[in-house]
Amino acid sequence: MSDIVNIIRQARDQGRWTALDYAEHILDDFIELHGDRHFRDDGAVVGGVGLLGGSPVTVVGIQKGKNLQDNLNRNFGQPHPEGYRKALRLMKQAEKFGRPVITFINTAGAYPGVGAEERGQGEAIARNLMEMSDLKVPIIAIIIGEGGSGGALALAVADRVWILEHSIYAVLSPEGFASILWKDGSRAMEAAELMKITSYELLKLDIVDKIIPEHGKFAREVAAAIKEELIAELAHLKNQSVEELLLDRYKRFRKY
Repeated sequence: MSDIVNIIRQARDQGRWTALDYAEHILDDFIELHGDRHFRDDGAVVGGVGLLGGSPVTVVGIQKGKNLQDNLNRNFGQPHPEGYRKALRLMKQAEKFGRPVITFINTAGAYPGVGAEERGQGEAIARNLMEMSDLKVPIIAIIIGEGGSGGALALAVADRVWILEHSIYAVLSPEGFASILWKDGSRAMEAAELMKITSYELLKLDIVDKIIPEHGKFAREVAAAIKEELIAELAHLKNQSVEELLLDRYKRFRKY
């Protein structure tokens, strides 16, 4: 039990590097873009364009805050529908210009508030799932902290799904699972054991394709390793035809 508690604590650590941290350290000349062109700019979702190994890529990420005020501005990394629509706008722009898409995921889940539901939270997530499944450029998704529920999956319909060693990925939070299954949120860690949410369990289940090691490494070293892996994997994916790319992506998710 102590191992799972430690992993969840590290995945949720406020000092953990964010999507913007990785984007700015992995990419050259990164430019952040804003807004969904419908309602507003959602601070919980960030994205932009930069150079990876000299080639342009689009990055989209779910952004948690680094302190209380930042978390309030970012809604604690819980996107509204306009955040997912911003993400989709940037991904469709990437498709138009032939840029690969890289997503960085760290969220407990999509925001469940009344306003978000009124503006079509479920529709926004569902549209991302549909559009990403057919996006005609390579997509690599990386879980860098929490990967919670459909809020995470909305950016994870990818050709490759990677996870940092001390991250978690699940259909819902352990607290939510315990509350539904036993009507007792205090049994969250017991639920986490049953859910198989750690990186090594997910790799065994073939949910993720690669684990990025973190143990004993500084965040900059992890970022350097991600950059190296991304350059190599995108070179491979770019060699596939669009038809092969989409068929492999389809098969990847249909096997579940």
